[in-house]
Amino acid sequence: MIVLANDGISEKGIQLLKEADITVLEARVSPEHLSKFINDNNVDVLLVRSATQVRKDLIDKCPNLKIIGRGGIGMDNIDVKYAIEKGIYIINTPTASCKSVAELVFAHFFSLARFLHESNRLMPLEGETNFNALKKSFNNATELSGKTLGVIGMGNIGVEVIKMGISLGMKILVYNRTPKTEKVQLSFFDGQSLEFEIKSVNLDEVLKNSDFISLNTGLTDGYLIDSKELELMKEGVFIANTARGGVINEVALLDAIESGKVYGAALDVFENEPTPEVLILMNPALSLSPHVGGNTMDAQNRIGEELAQQIIKIKAQL
Repeated sequence: MIVLANDGISEKGIQLLKEADITVLEARVSPEHLSKFINDNNVDVLLVRSATQVRKDLIDKCPNLKIIGRGGIGMDNIDVKYAIEKGIYIINTPTASCKSVAELVFAHFFSLARFLHESNRLMPLEGETNFNALKKSFNNATELSGKTLGVIGMGNIGVEVIKMGISLGMKILVYNRTPKTEKVQLSFFDGQSLEFEIKSVNLDEVLKNSDFISLNTGLTDGYLIDSKELELMKEGVFIANTARGGVINEVALLDAIESGKVYGAALDVFENEPTPEVLILMNPALSLSPHVGGNTMDAQNRIGEELAQQIIKIKAQL
């Protein structure tokens, strides 16, 4: 069996596959050459992350593909239903990167709440000559403890965000498209654990009462957060989107920042990815990262290991 990891795979994943007598190709093949490469190299398994698109035309051009794997949760870059109809196995790693994404949410929230995103830009430029003025400009910081965290989407990542919010002493409000009650367990270093029952509420309640809002939904049909939803939010709210570009209307977000409704926002994903709008990139109220939610060494090792284990299991069945 031959595997093409077109968007990369961890050394742990490669090791497990090689031990199972599976060949791993780590070439990064461009979209226009991908089908030819797959056919010329007799590739059985195509592994991707978010960069590579696996659409019907590619599937049709590669009749020998047996498995398509997605390193991560979202499958919107793969025509999953069509691939299954063609007899191709579809695998992914729905929990491997959840903690990494949740930690990025709070990295951005802390950065925004303490102006770190802006002070890190300005200190190298003005720290020597304008220290006291900078200090004064960043004195309206806020704590997360005791504030209300609104989580939109109670999937695997949303649950990890909830856990971290609870651990910080935040009040929790959650919206899920399908009403849901989830038992959330926090485990501690000494073996103790605590369980919390979290029940979702309607979207308006989350928007009206949250001080920090984390978007953790899948791809939506149109904007989930638009001008109407932004208007419902508390004055001075903080927002983080690590879900998908297009979940929030970026133009409406900039307007809400300009009006003071939104005090700061974090974007790890963008409507025009990988070329975000300049107005987004230059806005000082935004904390930005280039779609790196699951890009920790820990998550990549878990992703590689889980993909390898699934491929090995399927190979034994073929």
